[in-house]
Amino acid sequence: MSSLIQLETAPDLVERVWRVLLDAICEGSLAPGARIMQEDVAAQLAVSRQPVLQALRLLKKDGFVLDAPGRGVLVAPLDVVQIERIYQVRSTLDALAARLAAEQRYKLPAEIIKQGREALKSAQIKPMLEADARFHGAIYEASGNPLIAQSAQLHWAHIRRAMGAVLQVSSMRASIWDEHEAIARAIAAGQAERAESLMREHGQEAGRNLARLLSKALGSVPA
Repeated sequence: MSSLIQLETAPDLVERVWRVLLDAICEGSLAPGARIMQEDVAAQLAVSRQPVLQALRLLKKDGFVLDAPGRGVLVAPLDVVQIERIYQVRSTLDALAARLAAEQRYKLPAEIIKQGREALKSAQIKPMLEADARFHGAIYEASGNPLIAQSAQLHWAHIRRAMGAVLQVSSMRASIWDEHEAIARAIAAGQAERAESLMREHGQEAGRNLARLLSKALGSVPA
């Protein structure tokens, strides 16, 4: 076998820059239409331009930024239709995960529900998004099918961004953690059909609510 050219090992730094930029986009500090300059990001994060360039390429590939006239890139606008389509897929995946987890009588750690309710009371965007991700992630893992989490992960960043945009102008549904707790009880009791049904309804309602509030926030429907 011929010798291979040694690669530079800087993926961790690229991922860290990508994560910081994605968090800023999802949480709204980089709003739709905001211009991102490679050199400005590099200076603020005290890194070279190369990892910033690679991170921006990843964000562009996933549709979070667009080429800008002149220099830099622009944060892409939110797409309500895309969010609705993503939630159609997500509700199906989540329902399957809930059914499989119920077949194992999985008991969700009580701390996850507690943290979710505390995050809701805090009205802070990042904790609320993280709490929601913990709940669904735990059920994905309990399903025993790693393809569910892998498939859901493809869309999670876009869901997170849409949720972040909505939470900047509205509050998360007060019932969301009551719904989560009901789903967790059905799973723990081994009620597979009920768990699947509750999770599907939860996802569909979340998608409709998110699309409606997002449309209102973007001014595409009357307030």
